[in-house]
Amino acid sequence: MTSGTPDMSDFSKYGILELIPQRPPFVMVDSLIFCDLSITRTLLEVRADNIFNDWGRLSTAGICENIAQTCAARLGYLSLASGQPVKLGYIGAISNMQVYRTPVTGETVVTEINVLQEVFNITLVHAVVKCGDELIAQTDLKIALGDDAAR
Repeated sequence: MTSGTPDMSDFSKYGILELIPQRPPFVMVDSLIFCDLSITRTLLEVRADNIFNDWGRLSTAGICENIAQTCAARLGYLSLASGQPVKLGYIGAISNMQVYRTPVTGETVVTEINVLQEVFNITLVHAVVKCGDELIAQTDLKIALGDDAAR
């Protein structure tokens, strides 16, 4: 590994609370399951006690927050893997959001973000949310990386 290059060999060695600034009950990702420089995947089981659970379904706002926290997990992982502190990221824009259905309590969603472009501290991603093989939502996000440490 060269200086400044993240060690991408073990993305599962960090707990999700090490990677994201959110804290219960506002945590919308259970685990980071894959991360490289362009693709990141997380898991979330929809639970009855989730604050975004509306009448047995994860709300659209919950799906949106899940996507944003997948972006945060990516930023956190890349920072820690590079020996840097986790920094705060901010949603700059959400566009082209399509929700085909909301997942029900007990379902597990896999959220994948694909980096389309990175310029300075701005990252543009395309996100897809699936239950099994079924696409349930997709959107594009623009994320700005701040200078402040998350903790």
